[in-house]
Amino acid sequence: MPSAFFRKSESESFSGGSRPSRPRVGVALGAGAARGWAHIGALQELVAMGVCPDIVVGSSIGAVVGGCFAAGRLDTLESFARSLTKRRVFGLLDVSFNGGGLIGGDRLRWRLEESIGAMRIEDLPIRYAGVATEIGSGHEIWLKRGPLVEAMRASYALPGLFEPVRVAGRWLFDGAIVNPVPVSVARALGADRVVALNIASEGSGRGTAIQDVPEADEAPVAPAPTAEDPRVGVMNGLRRGAGMLRRQWTSEGPGAPGLASVMVNAFNITQDRIMRSRLAGDPPDVLVSLKIGRIGLFEFHRADELIALGREAVRKARDEIAEHVELTPAKG
Repeated sequence: MPSAFFRKSESESFSGGSRPSRPRVGVALGAGAARGWAHIGALQELVAMGVCPDIVVGSSIGAVVGGCFAAGRLDTLESFARSLTKRRVFGLLDVSFNGGGLIGGDRLRWRLEESIGAMRIEDLPIRYAGVATEIGSGHEIWLKRGPLVEAMRASYALPGLFEPVRVAGRWLFDGAIVNPVPVSVARALGADRVVALNIASEGSGRGTAIQDVPEADEAPVAPAPTAEDPRVGVMNGLRRGAGMLRRQWTSEGPGAPGLASVMVNAFNITQDRIMRSRLAGDPPDVLVSLKIGRIGLFEFHRADELIALGREAVRKARDEIAEHVELTPAKG
């Protein structure tokens, strides 16, 4: 169960003690690293078709996109996402020397604060919660008050990659470990109807037991390096070092997957199992799978494609959404 420290009374009303005349609509945004840019397009399409969310919750990248939506900054996030290139993404990763993670996260925090400012969750026009996990206890923490950027950072702090974030005396990291698509949070905050947006990559949910693996030929051994001018050797060494570091994060080129890719894929497999179990016990009214194909977990520079895929997924689910959620035509 979530920590009571961060939790308001279940009977607490959403706005001034009065319930809206229509059912409250909650949107739960799932985790998915870079693939979560699809949430931007999905939310834009929901609004365009007349869905008016009263409650938005998210885990990991879902907490980031959901927080920006609740703060009225989704357009700002979209512009930032579309501006990213491979070089710019790499430039946002500041190496940590504290031992809690490979990335300190200060550069990302500065960018978020620059875009969002000092907004507090309790002051947002739409009710919001980000989900995080407490180190040690494993408690599921619902971040429903305090600085919005701090809640986002805690929710996306992937173990081993980002340093954990200290909130109210607790060390927190990625909420996808305990609740990847937080439908239960949306309901607890008062949602009568919940639309869940789940990132579905190619092959997700298809894990099975393979009882035997045939042997394969070994890869050819790389040729031994030849002698070269020392100055050329230094420059080539630097280039190779930079290339190796880049491959560790992006898994570009042949050979084994990079460090970040290995960690996040392992995490992603676990997350998928947890997600299916949680949704089976507390299913949403509408589950929209944002199918993103083979786009990688760290391909943040592919926002254009991901946003379009998010819009397309919601557009295809329009009839199902309309069965459960009242569509309010846009004014004007």
